Amino acid sequence: MPERFDLTVVGGGPGGYVAAIRAAQLGLKVALIERREFGGVCLNEGCIPTKALLASAELLENLGRAGEYGIEVRDFRADLPAIFARKDAIVARLRGGVEELLKKRAVTVVRGEGTLLGPGIVRVREADGERLLESSRVILATGSTPVVPSAFGYDGKRVITSAEALAMVDLPESLIVIGTGAIGCEFAGFYAAMGVEVTLLEMLPEILPGEDASAVRLLKRALKKRGVDIRTGTRVESLTPGDTRVRAELSEGDSLEAVVVLLAMGRKPAVEDEWLIESGIEIRNGAVAVNDHMETSLEGVYAIGDLIGGWLLAHVASREGIVAASCAAGHDLSMDYRAVPRCTFTHPEIASVGITEVEAAERGLEVDVGRFPFSASGKAVAGGETAGFVKVMAESGSGRVVGGVVAGANASVLVHEIGIAIANDLSAEKIAAVIHAHPTLSESVMEAAEAVLGVAIHTA
Repeated sequence: MPERFDLTVVGGGPGGYVAAIRAAQLGLKVALIERREFGGVCLNEGCIPTKALLASAELLENLGRAGEYGIEVRDFRADLPAIFARKDAIVARLRGGVEELLKKRAVTVVRGEGTLLGPGIVRVREADGERLLESSRVILATGSTPVVPSAFGYDGKRVITSAEALAMVDLPESLIVIGTGAIGCEFAGFYAAMGVEVTLLEMLPEILPGEDASAVRLLKRALKKRGVDIRTGTRVESLTPGDTRVRAELSEGDSLEAVVVLLAMGRKPAVEDEWLIESGIEIRNGAVAVNDHMETSLEGVYAIGDLIGGWLLAHVASREGIVAASCAAGHDLSMDYRAVPRCTFTHPEIASVGITEVEAAERGLEVDVGRFPFSASGKAVAGGETAGFVKVMAESGSGRVVGGVVAGANASVLVHEIGIAIANDLSAEKIAAVIHAHPTLSESVMEAAEAVLGVAIHTA
């Protein structure tokens, strides 16, 4: 006899567990199925562990700059086992926090692999058997898988993905990173800071494809200063792992060798499971198709997160989970993707929200652009972090903010003020009129908004 719930959520990543908690807050009886660890790729193999490693790398680099601040620091070094142990402790702590939140909200946790048998029926294969769950609504949040071309000889040892990289305490002497999105650039920065010889390969004309050109130039300079060899417009034809090194055959007959190759070419929705294909749910362009309420083509079944493609970002999955859970509980809520922040946690950080100047031009939208450099910020100068800027883009005429870019220290924090403006259809004038504390980096957002209006005070 199936166990009865109001909602069953399949997948406990940042979309699934958030959906389960929100549904429970709204009064539903909820079951959450997870076959591995709660938090998904983000908490266990992505966002959190990489940020822990990057925090250690940034501190190491800042110690090397201590003399600039009048401080003498001697005989410091990176303790790799300790750095990775710290990363593991952080992941364990946050994973435990998720489990505690689920417990406090009385979400029924089911450990095993969930399979949708039909509308409202989910089978779970547990370690010691099977059980059936029945509910009027189901949310699928089964995530994504790494893009691993078959010609690249992935073996988890010489040719690896981010999952193996996060467990690789013994760092290689040399590393090739294929792919220059956020994952590739972040790992390149970490390994370079640890003294590894890094080559960063991108088949497109520029790293961080789609991001602001001036921000990308700033990051390239920083990576090259750390010794990273950046090669764009370069396609990898094949990889040949050997006993001690991997040979990469490149376009135009060139080749490279390194001890390890990291595949960082992104991820793809996990739509290849047989049960998903047989369910009859519409798959479009390699992802589960949904409407703006996160509903699939199968009545009573929702899908969220990486499974539906588009923005493969943890914070987007969480919001989609809230929308799906709210709609499953009878509320009318829709997804709005206009103000999705996109952050790359390199040093310097790169963050953007809304549309870019290139996208504005493609849409035929005339925009006024205001830019404020960190070199003109008292706080940035005092903190020794003058490499960076804030850019605000507003629709000509209305002044409505439609996009923004922040490059430099605390970019991932500062970008949200621009995001709030976009989400609420605020004008650059509204941002400029808010009194910002001095001296802060936040003033740079105000100054950039003033620059849109042609009245910036602290820059010509």
